[in-house]
Amino acid sequence: MRRTILHAGAGELVYEIREIVKKAQIFQKLGIEIFWENIGDPVAKGTPIPVWMKKIVSDLAQENLSYAYCPTKGVLETRQYLAMQNNALGGAQITPEDILFCNGLGDAISKVYQYLDPGARVIGPSPGYSTHSSAEGGHASQPPITYKLLPENHWYPDMEELRNKIRYNPNIVGILIINPDNPTGMVYPEWYLREIVSLCAENDLFIIADEIYTHITYNGTKAIPLAQVIGNVCGISMKGISKELPWPGSRCGWLEFYNTGRDAEFGRLVKAIEDAKMLEVCSTTLPQMAIPRILSHPEFQAHRAALNLDIQKRGDVVFETLHDVPGLIVNKTFGAFYTSIMFKKDVLKPTQKLKVANPEARALVEKMTEDVPLDKRFVYYVLAATGICVVPISSFCSDLHGFRATLLEEDPEKMRWMYQKLRSAIVEYLAS
Repeated sequence: MRRTILHAGAGELVYEIREIVKKAQIFQKLGIEIFWENIGDPVAKGTPIPVWMKKIVSDLAQENLSYAYCPTKGVLETRQYLAMQNNALGGAQITPEDILFCNGLGDAISKVYQYLDPGARVIGPSPGYSTHSSAEGGHASQPPITYKLLPENHWYPDMEELRNKIRYNPNIVGILIINPDNPTGMVYPEWYLREIVSLCAENDLFIIADEIYTHITYNGTKAIPLAQVIGNVCGISMKGISKELPWPGSRCGWLEFYNTGRDAEFGRLVKAIEDAKMLEVCSTTLPQMAIPRILSHPEFQAHRAALNLDIQKRGDVVFETLHDVPGLIVNKTFGAFYTSIMFKKDVLKPTQKLKVANPEARALVEKMTEDVPLDKRFVYYVLAATGICVVPISSFCSDLHGFRATLLEEDPEKMRWMYQKLRSAIVEYLAS
């Protein structure tokens, strides 16, 4: 090329949740059975879709309008329904015009960061969901700016660090929270949310809340929606149906904008995001039409409660199996369907290994683990030795060492077997 053609931020676009699949597929070709604990797709893991939900979708498929363009912001009846649901909770009130549909939350995340000024930064959690951290770093052509979530304190944020980074970095214009959190399974207590909102008010920042898992909570915990605590602060909530129904293949998520008229700069950002969507005409029509019918169905709440209870039971299996292993920090999970297991400081070494029975896999993993983060080295050895595919925490924009696994395995016996196998692998690896 006659000149550089690649955006300077392209190097920040990393998605290890999918990248680990490529590694696992190599081992799979060598004859190793893979147990996919890396990607949060409930349907692929066997979560049943109830007949009544399928009927709603199939009935809509008989309607001609479900094949048509919809209004750019989204199906009006659906936006009216969602605004009504939000307003019934109290807090920030919105109209259907404050809701914008996108093609999944990945599209929504991309839109929000893409139209920020390159010098304007949004500070996000660490560990943090890599779609957010990659998009934020990519737009700025810089590494993401983060605040720590503390495994020693239930994965709650380090508020002192957050305050200091905001105080000494005037380029920070917003704070990102993920509630319930991916990758940790933490749910923010209300007082933490109010403190973060207060920080935004004091420093004239806006807040982004990724609330895709907002109705996936258990162990007696409920997620407090951003709208209930945001007050007069400007904010964006990111929501969708991929995890909650679940319907990940629908690619149907939306943004809710709060207090857009309070600040001219924030209002211009919202308008730019809406204008960008205008260029695409609209988002997926049929799933939008299905949302009010599914969420208001008399069986939906019981359906979601049963799924949440199943996730809770799986989380309990993980905690009971691993919490007493020396060298680990293991927290109970309260939301989403992930658990993050941490290694204590300095317990991982660059010389540790697992016995790998397959000679080709053994040779491959020895080559694959040269000059990689220590938790990635562990994850690769686990893949080669056991076939269990998890994601290293260092891939979630974090300097911690550990791994994230899903809580989606439908077979209870297989779930227990996997985590017993993982426990044995951890003990062997740390002792090597």
